[in-house]
Amino acid sequence: MRTKTACGAVAGPLFVSVFTVLGARRAGYDWRRHAVSSLATGREGWAQRANFMLVGGLYCVAARGLGRSSRGAVGPPVVPALVFAAGVGLIGSGLFVTDPVAGFPPREHVAGGALDAKLEVGPTGGGQLHNLCAIPIFVGIPVAALVSAGSAARRLECRWAAYCGGSAIGMNGTSVLFGEAFGGAPRLMQHGGLFQRLSIATGFGWLSALALRALGCVPQG
Repeated sequence: MRTKTACGAVAGPLFVSVFTVLGARRAGYDWRRHAVSSLATGREGWAQRANFMLVGGLYCVAARGLGRSSRGAVGPPVVPALVFAAGVGLIGSGLFVTDPVAGFPPREHVAGGALDAKLEVGPTGGGQLHNLCAIPIFVGIPVAALVSAGSAARRLECRWAAYCGGSAIGMNGTSVLFGEAFGGAPRLMQHGGLFQRLSIATGFGWLSALALRALGCVPQG
């Protein structure tokens, strides 16, 4: 079970490392403005789609290990369940590709002198399913962190409770900001990718800390 739990510690750093490298190599992609999911579009998108599914699988495996860990370390059973749901959401995010977000990829994509009709259309079924898959990630992880915070507070583990609560607030707050930015809010739209990366780093960082705590690598208190 320790090996399964350890998957939760490495999944977040792996996910961030891969999309950071892919974003740096993708022509026309601005990490400060564009969504992580946009890296999964087009012919070059296979690597980010694989990143979604691999990391999602790691979180699903980690959830089994967390479910066998002590409640004092992890919190109530709903916490591993929410981690599993986030893993499923990541897998779905890889299976269903997002529609263009914040101008990437460009809707007017010329290929051989002809307009690519696939990028002209409005919201697609796949894009809508991709957005649904984001719910257990950007809503489920903060909820799991809040549940852990409440459980730790009842045990008077103040530092862990504060970290869990702060992670929940931080991930939720930055999720609202990047949602507004991708929705076209003039003052925020240039920084949507930055806000999303802060949200991911906060939430996935908490998941790594949770796994390390379950493994006994992070002191309780």
